[in-house]
Amino acid sequence: MAQDFFDGKVAIVTGGGRGIGAATAQALAARGAKVAINYSKSRDEAEALAAAIGGNAAAFQADLASGEADKLAKDALARWGRIDLLVNNAGKTKMVNHEDLDGLSAEDFLDLYRLNVAAAFEMVRACVPAMREAGGGAIVNITSVAGHFGIGSSVAYAATKGALITMTKSLARALAPDIRVNAISPGYVGTGWFRDMLGDEGMVTLNAKIAGSVPLAHATQAEDVADAVLLLLDKGSRMVTGETLLVDAGAHLDVGLSRRPGKEL
Repeated sequence: MAQDFFDGKVAIVTGGGRGIGAATAQALAARGAKVAINYSKSRDEAEALAAAIGGNAAAFQADLASGEADKLAKDALARWGRIDLLVNNAGKTKMVNHEDLDGLSAEDFLDLYRLNVAAAFEMVRACVPAMREAGGGAIVNITSVAGHFGIGSSVAYAATKGALITMTKSLARALAPDIRVNAISPGYVGTGWFRDMLGDEGMVTLNAKIAGSVPLAHATQAEDVADAVLLLLDKGSRMVTGETLLVDAGAHLDVGLSRRPGKEL
């Protein structure tokens, strides 16, 4: 049997303790990769996930918003001796209606930009030397449909995700030919973030509502996004760089047809 592409590779997943990050870490480990599960504050969740995965995973604390990207890369290198793959998943938002211009300050923009964009760049910069030493690598940035269409939880959030999409192209050009850089833009994803707000019953209702409103009649789950991440990391995408893949069950096909900006999920 041919060896799996991911077997023996070392991957860092930022914001890996829950949601899309956790699903991605599990999917990578299932394919044979060793996974550094990064967390800032969600220690219990990250360590429980690493324990559930077993020897192919370990949890690493690093506050990327405070400039600890180098620390995370060094910790992963100390554990496994190489870095091949990076998934920049860590991010944050602030819920502010788009029409509420007074609800966002310059400090809000800078706060979101620090983690959603600058920290992703710092992670790339920290990992590139080890990737080149290993013979090359692949990076996937988790962006959002908000960055394409100016929708979502706030104007500031959409702006940072748009910046990350642009940065993906810039880095793909800068790091070629030995390192590929792509992005995934999810739409609604039924993660624990929504469950924390709505509860289990509310999640069932919301997922049903979303499924009834998108072309593929399915509410995207974290595992769906993780599958797309692995698709872009895998050797089957070896001729793909600088691209952003929308994973939203086709919701973007209807964006703006009947709703005002900022109202969409």
